[in-house]
Amino acid sequence: MKRLAIAAVTAGVLCTGTTQAETFVTIGTGGQTGVYYAVGQSICKLVNRGGEEHNIKCTAPSTGGSVANLNAIKVGEMDMGVAQSDWQYHAYNGTSKFEDQGANGDLRAVFSVHPEPFTVVARADSGIETFADLKGKRVNIGNPGSGSRGTMEVVMNALGWTKDDFSLAAELKSAEQAAAMCDNNVDAIVFTVGHPSGTIKEATTSCDAKLIPVTGAEVDTLASENDYYAKAIIPGGMYNGTDTDTETFGVGATFVSSTNTDEETIYQIVKAVFDNFDRFKKLHPAFANLKEEDMIVNNLSAPLHDGAARYYKERGWL
Repeated sequence: MKRLAIAAVTAGVLCTGTTQAETFVTIGTGGQTGVYYAVGQSICKLVNRGGEEHNIKCTAPSTGGSVANLNAIKVGEMDMGVAQSDWQYHAYNGTSKFEDQGANGDLRAVFSVHPEPFTVVARADSGIETFADLKGKRVNIGNPGSGSRGTMEVVMNALGWTKDDFSLAAELKSAEQAAAMCDNNVDAIVFTVGHPSGTIKEATTSCDAKLIPVTGAEVDTLASENDYYAKAIIPGGMYNGTDTDTETFGVGATFVSSTNTDEETIYQIVKAVFDNFDRFKKLHPAFANLKEEDMIVNNLSAPLHDGAARYYKERGWL
């Protein structure tokens, strides 16, 4: 499957004495209850541990998500960002949501992270058993700028649906949607996210709810015709209310940057992660099964950043 991206702003501030200039990087993530936020925070934690050696300081604030991060990288507001693999592909190639602004040939892949199934959760009393049952219901389709919203729109287009097919098409951020569902303001929520997810756990413990499979001919076609999509399974028993495996499809989280971020900065960030890989995998349950050999090739549509390639060659991985 695919992975996400992160956003960064670089600035140099001279320190006193003979110390070299500090570099400040900001990683664009996603909602605070999502795994993108954990990706950014985890990378920064490892980078900042080695600050005395490389003089890089890292922060990872919450952002609007994949599309917002990629747009910010393109206009130079961010140096790095977490993004879904499908939106990395579209940003680099100038397709889908990026068609009007054109391809971002400066976009660069750094590494992929965890798989992200397209996840639908519905109230137990909503009468929703399949994805088709969302029609006519109150559904949070996600906030504009998020990868989840973009992928929901792809599925809607494949089915020939518009927002008018729902009795309510809410545009809540990921951190708001679990409470909205359990307060009975919406019947179902959608979230493209790594698992286990804090949002999904909140939604399935605060009220009676269950995961809904996302299957059918249209989904089969999306997965077979697009390399950045793949079939996915959310294991049964991971969340209250759903004891059996849930079939769906998904993408992957990727970490991206651009040619505007210098080679040495990206090299040091990649080094901080992979030199401390066992520590990184323990920082969130979604990272537990990550493998280095997969992270440097899976779901990466843009060319590798020179700084990342340099590190991978030093390790003998390329």
